[in-house]
Amino acid sequence: MTGQALRYGWTTGACATASTAAAYTALLTGGFPDPVGIVLPKGHRPEFALAKERLDVGSAMAAIVKDAGDDPDVTHGALVSATVRPAEPGAGVVFRAGPGVGTVTKPGLPLPVGEPAINPVPRELIRGVVRQVAAEHGGSGDVVVEIAVEDGAELARRTWNPRLGILGGLSILGTTGVVVPYSCSAWIDSIRRGVDVARAAGLEHVAGCTGSTSEKLVDRTYGLAPEAMLDMGDFAGAVLKYLRRHPVPRLTIAGGIGKLAKLADGHLDLHSKRSQVNFALLAEIVRDAGASAEFAAGVRGANTALDALTRCQAEGIPLGDLIAARSRDFCLITLRGAPIDVEVLVIDRAGNLVGHAPFA
Repeated sequence: MTGQALRYGWTTGACATASTAAAYTALLTGGFPDPVGIVLPKGHRPEFALAKERLDVGSAMAAIVKDAGDDPDVTHGALVSATVRPAEPGAGVVFRAGPGVGTVTKPGLPLPVGEPAINPVPRELIRGVVRQVAAEHGGSGDVVVEIAVEDGAELARRTWNPRLGILGGLSILGTTGVVVPYSCSAWIDSIRRGVDVARAAGLEHVAGCTGSTSEKLVDRTYGLAPEAMLDMGDFAGAVLKYLRRHPVPRLTIAGGIGKLAKLADGHLDLHSKRSQVNFALLAEIVRDAGASAEFAAGVRGANTALDALTRCQAEGIPLGDLIAARSRDFCLITLRGAPIDVEVLVIDRAGNLVGHAPFA
């Protein structure tokens, strides 16, 4: 893809909407439009080829293979289907979770407990195409729409859904219908929903972890409920800014020394492409801790943050604790006085605790 623009794709919500339009059209007319076109919230007008179709007495099913473009989306290539059946007069659109689509089991999400995990915007899109097809072909608009995703239960294990209390499969997602390649929005939205679920469950302690190794340390240390564990990744800013508006009393931030050295330097995005370890800052930190100018110069010339840590450990300088303390200070600045107590845990590559700034 060097030198070429990355290709956009379509969300599961867009695919479910187009599948619904095709299936309801077939239910009313006996024929499936292929390709089937829809209009998305920002005016995009994609057309989707049908991968499967089936017309039975009293129901119609259409399925589309999701194309996420050049985004490494877990649902790229998934078969998203809609089965449409008549509903009772006046029922409107009734949503059902078919195989591979999850069901909400915990409060705090934008859908009530017991509802299929078909998010609000896809629901509105589906209602919209049902109204349109009904108007064009003389239908009532009273239908049961069952959305399914082939192998969705297996795919959901690679998402936040089990932790958020969405069981049995995937969520049908999308606010614009468009998948932007390598977009941060889906991950950030998952962080926010994780905070919402933790708050709704009455949890008073959550943890933002940069990866599975730091998460395991927090789990060993505190044994927090799964809903308390926020898969922060590189998005420290997303955790802190959302908690600033929706506070939880205690927050643990845990991660490797390289990423948390960036947080200590005032970076909220810890990705290697968007922030770098400031070795001049590390040298300043150790000099302030009493190291010689010669030793500090060596730290400044270190290859990695872990290299700097190893040098400091050999000299008895607690670089991990110093990075943890600066990281916690920056977290508190970012929280702007929100009623949240913060601790920071710093680990090495083996998952050993090498730095700690405790709760106040």
